[in-house]
Amino acid sequence: MSPGLLALTAKEFADTTRSRWLGGFILAFCALGLGLSLVGNWTSSLGGGGFGRTTAALINLVLLIVPLMSLTAGSLALSSERERRTLEFLLSLPLHRSEIFWAKYMGSGAALLAALGAAFGTLGVVLVLRGGLRDLAVYAGCFFATVLLAAVCLALGLLASSRSRRAAQAVGLALFVWLCLVFAGDLGLLGTAVAVRLRPAVLLAAAWLNPLSLYRLLAIDALAADLDVLGPAGLCARDSLGSWLKPAALAGLLAWLLGVLAAARSAFITAPFGGKA
Repeated sequence: MSPGLLALTAKEFADTTRSRWLGGFILAFCALGLGLSLVGNWTSSLGGGGFGRTTAALINLVLLIVPLMSLTAGSLALSSERERRTLEFLLSLPLHRSEIFWAKYMGSGAALLAALGAAFGTLGVVLVLRGGLRDLAVYAGCFFATVLLAAVCLALGLLASSRSRRAAQAVGLALFVWLCLVFAGDLGLLGTAVAVRLRPAVLLAAAWLNPLSLYRLLAIDALAADLDVLGPAGLCARDSLGSWLKPAALAGLLAWLLGVLAAARSAFITAPFGGKA
């Protein structure tokens, strides 16, 4: 890594960690996660499956907050620089545009990794103290899957930011993508399945069109939970893929990551700005 790339990456890391929106997302994530752990322990004392309910609720919490947090980080990484006219200064440096892009991605990604590590670490300590965390390897697997989901959504945010003239435009586009992934993806697919009676195999194949669905498959499999909670698609995944479910879902997320990163890098490099391409 060149000194210029390293310095720009460190700057992006510092800028992202100092942002108020990141702190707000992490505080909300921790507060809701702590609330879920308390509810899980309460249901466990009443004879319910506290750990299972807590981890299942944590997966849903991740699916709501982490994509929005990562999309916001990516959407502001380039558009805010462009709006402040500091991107022109970066482009005048003796760095290739691709180096600037990777510095933005790695710096923001490192900040997200640190924030998620702090959040999951805090929740993990609380769960251990309250007896709600029985398998650290399972919890670590969920954390790894969450980091991979954050990396994909960060790349999607950079793609939205690469051609946006203003930060508000990029954030609005990122919010639209988040709504499509969280709501239109699952609810739209469910409505289509009911309307045209899609086969479970088609539902399972459609899961690879949404990184959030792949994360859900990966996280539930990591928890060794029953895939019945995913309905016909989960049953089909269990029957068709068996032990190959986790590698297939992981490969799908990695394909999403590489594809979106390539598209975002290409969009930034070909953007109509001066500078070394």
